[in-house]
Amino acid sequence: MTAILAADTPRVIAHRLAAGGAVPNHPQWPLLVYPGAVAIAGADPAVAFEGLFDGNRWPAAWRDGVFPFHHFHSNAHEALGVYSGEVTVQFGGDGGVVITARPGDVIVLPAGTGHKKLSARGALGIVGAYPAGQHPDTCTPLLSNARRSAEAVARVPLPEADPVYGADGPLFTHWRR
Repeated sequence: MTAILAADTPRVIAHRLAAGGAVPNHPQWPLLVYPGAVAIAGADPAVAFEGLFDGNRWPAAWRDGVFPFHHFHSNAHEALGVYSGEVTVQFGGDGGVVITARPGDVIVLPAGTGHKKLSARGALGIVGAYPAGQHPDTCTPLLSNARRSAEAVARVPLPEADPVYGADGPLFTHWRR
């Protein structure tokens, strides 16, 4: 199944997140939210996200939800595509932003972005993906060294493509070296 983008013109909401305690967040790049980016259809709507992410060099890695505790990836960026249910997530650690995502939404987290599920409604389904060649660790604030995590985050390269819109996608308007 080919993903059908919901709009020709991408709509992106950027959230800059400052480091908070042992959650490094990213020192330069914001969290990106693409509301209603993908039209949800068919018996298995996750397939549309998997094909879209794979085609843009962010191989789909899993189908699941979001952990209910603060965590981050110090060595990989992450894309989350919501295909069913609704989820409210706190991004950036305890002082971060709270976002409710619905089917069709894509959220792109630069390396280091803390995230924690606060609540969910319905049968939650999310496809998670990481840029080609990146294999995420899972770090928690209680077990991480803030300095080492921040140094690792700063070394993660810019991805080759936007996970939704490809090589010329809006990610590159917000994420620059």
